[in-house]
Amino acid sequence: MEEYGGGDLLTEAMGSAARVVVIEDCVEAPGAFILHLLLKRALAGGGAAAFLALAQPFAHYDRVLRKMVEQGKVLLQIAFEIQRMVEANKTGGNEGQVTIVVDDISLLEVVAHGSVDDVLDFLHYCLTFTSEMDCSLVILIHKDIYAGEENMDLLLHLRYLADLVVKAAPLSTGLAADVHGQLSVVNKGTFHKQSPKSQKVWNFHFKVKENGADFFYPGSRQ
Repeated sequence: MEEYGGGDLLTEAMGSAARVVVIEDCVEAPGAFILHLLLKRALAGGGAAAFLALAQPFAHYDRVLRKMVEQGKVLLQIAFEIQRMVEANKTGGNEGQVTIVVDDISLLEVVAHGSVDDVLDFLHYCLTFTSEMDCSLVILIHKDIYAGEENMDLLLHLRYLADLVVKAAPLSTGLAADVHGQLSVVNKGTFHKQSPKSQKVWNFHFKVKENGADFFYPGSRQ
């Protein structure tokens, strides 16, 4: 990702230049707001986005997806569409980075009739775009679905591939009026521009607002 800007704790924890960002959430602490913040910041920096909106599909995308399902070539066709969009953006003279956003990858398993291998193949297509076409990849996944050890393959694979893992969870102490949950950011420091002295794990609270979110350390709010 490009430099996020803004000076908040999430920005500081994530740093800059990460290629693959995985957002883990759960029913008690939805993480879609993090995905939206990253998308907003990527676009504000002069970039473009390929938004694979599975959780809240656009009407046109929904029609296209249904047609692809009938053809039995869903994920490969989606990968080709993303590649076409990225190439068009580059040839159109846009020098900003393209961010590929998947919301959420849990639903790709449904589209692929439960085939984790097909979803992993799609992921590796997208990883090729990040290395060969200077793209970044942001993926939302619902951790609740992969609670059992027998079906954690996709979640574990994403954690392995990610430069950054952002985990949204409810407060361990229960509900609070001014705090909606807690974030854990695992920064592997595997990407260039990352300072070797940077903190690797950040833990802080968040409050979602209408047009964004506040991030703060526990006990720092009056």
